[in-house]
Amino acid sequence: MNRLTQQAQTRLDELLSHFGMNAATPLSNWIDGRLVAGEGDEIVLDDPVTGATLVRYRDAGGALLDAAAEAAARGQAAWWALTASERGRRMNRALRALEGDEEALAQLESVVAGKPVNDCRAEVGKVREMFEYYAGWCDKQHGEVIPVPTSHLNYVRHVSYGVVGQITPWNAPMFTCAWQLAPALAAGNGVVLKPSELTPFTSVVIAKLLEESGALPQGLLNVVNGLGRTTGAALTAHERIAKLVFVGSPQSGRLIAEAGARRLVPSVLELGGKSANIVFADAEIGEAVAGAQAAIFAAAGQSCVAGSRLLVERSVFDDVTTRLARAAEQIVVGLPSDTATRMGPLQNRRQFEQVMSMIDAAVAAGARVLTGGGRPTTLPDEAEGYFIAPTVLVDVTPDMAIAQQEVFGPVLVAMAFDDEAEAVRLANATRFGLAGAVWSQNVARAHRVAGQLRAGTVWINSYKAINVMSPFGGFGESGFGRSSGLDGLKEYSVPQSVWVETAPEASVAFGYGNGVG
Repeated sequence: MNRLTQQAQTRLDELLSHFGMNAATPLSNWIDGRLVAGEGDEIVLDDPVTGATLVRYRDAGGALLDAAAEAAARGQAAWWALTASERGRRMNRALRALEGDEEALAQLESVVAGKPVNDCRAEVGKVREMFEYYAGWCDKQHGEVIPVPTSHLNYVRHVSYGVVGQITPWNAPMFTCAWQLAPALAAGNGVVLKPSELTPFTSVVIAKLLEESGALPQGLLNVVNGLGRTTGAALTAHERIAKLVFVGSPQSGRLIAEAGARRLVPSVLELGGKSANIVFADAEIGEAVAGAQAAIFAAAGQSCVAGSRLLVERSVFDDVTTRLARAAEQIVVGLPSDTATRMGPLQNRRQFEQVMSMIDAAVAAGARVLTGGGRPTTLPDEAEGYFIAPTVLVDVTPDMAIAQQEVFGPVLVAMAFDDEAEAVRLANATRFGLAGAVWSQNVARAHRVAGQLRAGTVWINSYKAINVMSPFGGFGESGFGRSSGLDGLKEYSVPQSVWVETAPEASVAFGYGNGVG
């Protein structure tokens, strides 16, 4: 075992002990207010920095999923019985249980996900932001009165689904955990959440801390850990789960939607992206280059909204790509624990091998590597894990796989366009539609182009500005439904129409009577 692996294992043990996890079974599930060890096959997690084994744990399995769903149903009944204002107060009270543990949460995420610790600290801040925002919505989900053309009083109220199932990804486990938990609770639901089997720790800790605050009913939050084909399949098939929410790949999203459809259960899917970042010649080039760099290389490109396709007006193409390559070479790629690190490793071996194979295939198809394309040369000898240098590819054509498929790594493909119409055509020439950006000092053109992009989020002279107040989701293979904002909250409740007869002598019509329908 090399020095870095030993350090990671020691730090992981310390962090788990800090959160009261059993050292003999370092990962447990959080079910009905207690830690429960998995009962299925062993799952092995690697250290992203070295590639060596970091920790082993057991898949939860179907029996534990049953227990989690039943606990969520009991907890939800108690939660829904409270007034809306009381639920808001309790959400804020539960959030205070995280105080004092923010740094430990950030460190835990950094060790397991391989993310720079500064990024993880920012993620912890997002957890607080999401709970504060949705706690404020608890008593503001107003219904409405419909002026129906009869003697009835017709009003609409919003009711919870009951128990919702959530599946979150490995690239931002803490962020996506809070992103879904907070609106689900604000709308009155109980939750069974399955994180990615590759990053299971922080979701358990968040649920544990929130429930141990005493502000939430026991069993309201449950976290089960395991593989998609076992624990995930049991979750999507469970009769108690009334709605499915998934953040991940299109391939897995199809399976989730199909499983829900078989039970006539609705779903929300936030899937991948191949987002276009459009730079016109009249843009402020320095800002556009900085934006393009952050758009693709933040989080080592492991982001659904990564600006992985850079479309540049031909007259400034060489200038922009040259500047970008030089800037990429200055990015500090290093150990996640180092506060100077701007980009860490990819999270897992499978993703590393996939990204490297896509780079090789692109070069074989005619693309040219402007910078990167392999492992960085500035790392310690022991860092033999999943590092890829920031990569910029040019001489890319729109039909290449690298220009059409989500890479989910620090790989940017740059293509030139000649006019506005071609820029829009290239931007929309993909199965995805999650995000995009336009860089131009021409205000009219910036708005005009933004309005033509088939993307759920569009930035103008900016990139990756995301806030809990604003809805997030996509078109096409980027999924359907919305997370965050009021639209994200509405995904977790069902409108119920109530009719009250007010006439002195009520009459019941046969069929759709009284002039209605």
